[in-house]
Amino acid sequence: VKSEGPKLVPFFKATCVYFVLWLPTSSPSWFSALIKCLPIFCLWVFLLAHGINFLVSHRSASRILAGLIFSAVGDAFLIWQEQGYFIHGLLMFGITHILYSSAFGMKPLDLKAGLLMGVVSSSCYAFLYSYLSGPLTYLVAVYIALIGFMGWRAVAGVQLCNDLWTWTKLSACVGAMLFMVSDLTIALNEFCFPVPYSRFIIMATYYAAQMLIALSAVETRDEEDFRKRS
Repeated sequence: VKSEGPKLVPFFKATCVYFVLWLPTSSPSWFSALIKCLPIFCLWVFLLAHGINFLVSHRSASRILAGLIFSAVGDAFLIWQEQGYFIHGLLMFGITHILYSSAFGMKPLDLKAGLLMGVVSSSCYAFLYSYLSGPLTYLVAVYIALIGFMGWRAVAGVQLCNDLWTWTKLSACVGAMLFMVSDLTIALNEFCFPVPYSRFIIMATYYAAQMLIALSAVETRDEEDFRKRS
């Protein structure tokens, strides 16, 4: 963890810039889109700093980098969501969750975690359903299924009882949960009722989630060393 900290300094600085400027969402512009996406750009650089060979030889890392790229595009679309680009942003983040799920893998399966995430996802959609109409009724259902699946794969990797967990797996798990909190807050604020301090909650949990998921990618080397020692 200590070796990766300095490489994240640009990300932390970019995040601070976002919260200090706190550009109004009522007047979207390319500048506000740049400021919002800048922390994610820094996470691109964070992963690329580990070398192209590392990304090529570790599929999980390259898929998380691809997910971060789609996330940035989704962030840009959501800047102009009032102009009709909300669904475009939803699509970009849906692709992101597919890429993250693929990066986390299907082993161990952990059906109990899958059942739990299924119940949570279904409950969230059941609550939102009466507030949705038109294509969003179906698009939100698909999106919740995708992020729920991503959450399942992240949670399944943390085998605390069997002492088979690593801090990178825990990082992915916490990141996925924060991503779900961020998106649930968006959904409640967008479709149901105003959430107090919604923007701060959404962006703080979102940036933290992306950082933790990025960290889980670059530490694949630690997991390989652990397997060799075992």
